Amino acid sequence: MLNHIKWGALLCLLVLGGCKTAPERQASDLDVHIPQVWSHTSDSSQPSRQNWVDSFNDPVLSQLVDRAQTNNFDLKSAAARVEAAIAQARIDSAGLWPQLSFAPGYQQAQVRSAGFGSAQFNVFETMFNLSWEVDVWGRIRAFREASVREAHAASADFQAARLSLAARVAQSYFALLEAKLQIQVAEQSVVDRGTIANLIQGRFERGLARGLDVRLVSTDLANARSQLAQAKNQMQLITRQLEILLGRYPDGSLPELSGAVAETSGLQAWQALPDPPPVLPAGLPADLLTRRPDLIAAFTRLRAADARLESAEKLLLPRITLTAAGGTRDVALTDLVDPRTAAWNVFAGAIQPLFTGGRIRGGIQLTQARVQEAYNRYQEVALNAFREVEQTLAAEEWLHQQENALREAVHQIGASRELALYSYRHGYIQILTLLDSYRSTLNAQSAHLTIQRQLLNNRINLYLALGGSF
Repeated sequence: MLNHIKWGALLCLLVLGGCKTAPERQASDLDVHIPQVWSHTSDSSQPSRQNWVDSFNDPVLSQLVDRAQTNNFDLKSAAARVEAAIAQARIDSAGLWPQLSFAPGYQQAQVRSAGFGSAQFNVFETMFNLSWEVDVWGRIRAFREASVREAHAASADFQAARLSLAARVAQSYFALLEAKLQIQVAEQSVVDRGTIANLIQGRFERGLARGLDVRLVSTDLANARSQLAQAKNQMQLITRQLEILLGRYPDGSLPELSGAVAETSGLQAWQALPDPPPVLPAGLPADLLTRRPDLIAAFTRLRAADARLESAEKLLLPRITLTAAGGTRDVALTDLVDPRTAAWNVFAGAIQPLFTGGRIRGGIQLTQARVQEAYNRYQEVALNAFREVEQTLAAEEWLHQQENALREAVHQIGASRELALYSYRHGYIQILTLLDSYRSTLNAQSAHLTIQRQLLNNRINLYLALGGSF
């Protein structure tokens, strides 16, 4: 009676151990407090699901983004990783099904006997082998679940890659527009400096200016030409970067852009950077956890690690297997199809690990460490996502203030430059003051273009941080 009680208790322990499953997790289970609203906005409505690329109302940009989504090689690699993860999930699911194999064979044998010579005969065989592990405790199912979740994580990574690629193309496109405008500003500055140089040279020849003035204005003109060369170099760098994103050879021509500009608005596309579209509602911070693809991928990998830990722990439980073998064997090939010659056997057994040198326990500890790694990784990705949203929302205000100030500076410097030229001609100021006014004009116009592009970049970063669709 006591032995029966012991065996019953052992069976209960095995059943309870086999029923252990992965913990139920929620995306909001973080070790940090999530506020109810963002620090820099009171708008808690759901963010718009419209195509954020179209919100810029630029057909050239939309065409470039579509082309990059088709031709970019990094994105193709991400798509291949999704296919590989799906195939791996299919492989890891195979253990749930019986494994059947067919093994035909042929054997030639020779028998020697003393005094009777030797005899030679052929043996043909057709054997079928069947094996199946009965997944009583759900170990194989947990292993399959982990692979399926990994495939879902890879799919989320692909969506994050698409969103990131669209953002990089848009930012490169606006950087290219800015570079073109910077070249126009630098070219005008060279023309203006040349006009001043001619004026000073003429005054010098009439004895109205010093030789030092000629040297100073010539130096200033050379610096302006250097800035123009730098602006042109910057444009070719950005052009080649954009071509790489489009999956093109980086020859610096970018016919997609030049052709699209010619077809849509001609030279008007280079006259000014567009205004940023209206700010979309940011939604609630907690909603970000289920909207951003990189957060979805990190959380899904955490769930996959939980499933792998469950599978590893169930290796300590008995494994119940069914095996069967059958077939025919005969000296005549034609007799193999005779069902009367078939033989078969079936075996059912259980394997209980007793001593594996610490392999199973070590595997459990390894998987536990990977669960903690995935958990901490998810925390880090979540915190970084919140930072990106808060940062871009806060930057909107400061960038707008900076842009307004630089716009006023451009307006004021234009008027002061004309006044400086008038004052120099009448001898009220020195040449250095005149040259400084022209340098200030170039610097103010260049800085204003840069801040306009930064506003556009910040808006794109906001869409990216919110996990916007396109």
